Amino acid sequence: MEQAVLEKTQVNAYATYINPQWVKLLDLLQMNVKYVRCEGAELFTSDGRRILDFLSGFCVYNAGHNHPMIIAAVKDELDKKGPLMLQSHIPELAGKAAQRLCTLAGGQLKRVVFCNSGSEGVETAIKFTRAHTKRSGLLYCHGAFHGLTCGALSLMGDPLWKDDFGPMLPNVEAVDYNDLKELEKKLQTKKFAAFILEPIQAEAGIIFPQGNYLQEVQRLCRQYGTMFVLDEVQTGVWRTGTFLAAHHYNIDPDVVVLAKALSGGVAPVGAVLMTERISNSVFSSLKRANVHDSTFAENSLSMRALLATLDVLDQGQWGEKSAALAAHMRERLSKALAPYEMFKSVRGIGMFTGIEWQAPKQFRRKISFETIKRIHPAIFGQILVMQLYREKGILSQICGNDFMVLKVVPPLVTTSEQIDYFVKSMTEVTDMIHTSEALWSEALGIVTRTMI
Repeated sequence: MEQAVLEKTQVNAYATYINPQWVKLLDLLQMNVKYVRCEGAELFTSDGRRILDFLSGFCVYNAGHNHPMIIAAVKDELDKKGPLMLQSHIPELAGKAAQRLCTLAGGQLKRVVFCNSGSEGVETAIKFTRAHTKRSGLLYCHGAFHGLTCGALSLMGDPLWKDDFGPMLPNVEAVDYNDLKELEKKLQTKKFAAFILEPIQAEAGIIFPQGNYLQEVQRLCRQYGTMFVLDEVQTGVWRTGTFLAAHHYNIDPDVVVLAKALSGGVAPVGAVLMTERISNSVFSSLKRANVHDSTFAENSLSMRALLATLDVLDQGQWGEKSAALAAHMRERLSKALAPYEMFKSVRGIGMFTGIEWQAPKQFRRKISFETIKRIHPAIFGQILVMQLYREKGILSQICGNDFMVLKVVPPLVTTSEQIDYFVKSMTEVTDMIHTSEALWSEALGIVTRTMI
């Protein structure tokens, strides 16, 4: 009883001093639990449940939760009592980590600027490409998600993320993903410093480049002097099977932004890989030796975690192993879900999968679906997420800019048995959606509570 009271007090403190709406949302979805231990792809709650993580902190836990090699590396660094964040020395681990990243990335990516997150990495890319090109304009794709700081937020069109935050960066324009004609019209103006895009759009619903789209983007950017920037915050670090998603498409971008999975989830790490010419445009003289910096960016704990994470994933060949496992998962899901009218498609590459749903045709389900959609388009997706969590013990989430796509991004170290359980559970929950009147009644009840 005392433990339960303590946990409730801690939740109340979060609601009081941080974000009460987040607590309300998790309560509504019956996902407000206390996790006491996390290992691999499994999360253990204070009430004795075991949850299978098929979200990975939005592609943070490629190496799984609390990998022992990564934890040991960070503990060892602490025990050394060395210069964790001295600021006025040469951080040798940062140099080693940068060399490793450039080797893995290959091509013309020869320099690294470290930071703390994907958003900060996008901000860095904006600054460096503007300095290099002497242009101020920025291009992005509709449906993109690049982060929630003001510069990164300027590269996103959905008003959900931008409303109430005031004017964004000027001289920023959008084009449709996979539309080369529109892109070339913009690039011909020669006013854009960078075209920043995800090689595979994540929050837009796991959207893939068509044909030779990315190769042509690279060609056009070079023709008109615009820097080709890939945001690989979610797709990088072997998430798609190769170290970078760019490697699937045989492209050599000017800048790549990495974050999320770089440290195994134990420390904030971001890295912006770029050409020497772009780097030299900023660090151009002794006077400008520290013109761009970030206090925590090269700290020893983060660098040790980064190096250990690369060791775990590279030496274990988890990109290749997980890609084969996930391809089989998608094949099985396609067959198992095909009979259901609300299932539309499953697509992905590596451990980066989206399951897309569509409106029902059956009259009674259609009425319920349209009712909840009018209140908020995300409700159906959240009902799906809630059912997977509550009934099957699987943590998942829908895409941030397409609420009809369930993102399936488990750790790369997920086992075949865990994949089997997910396929079975996904099939059973899909069946519930199509046969259970109680589920749709509950969905309508949740809609009612969201309006209070």
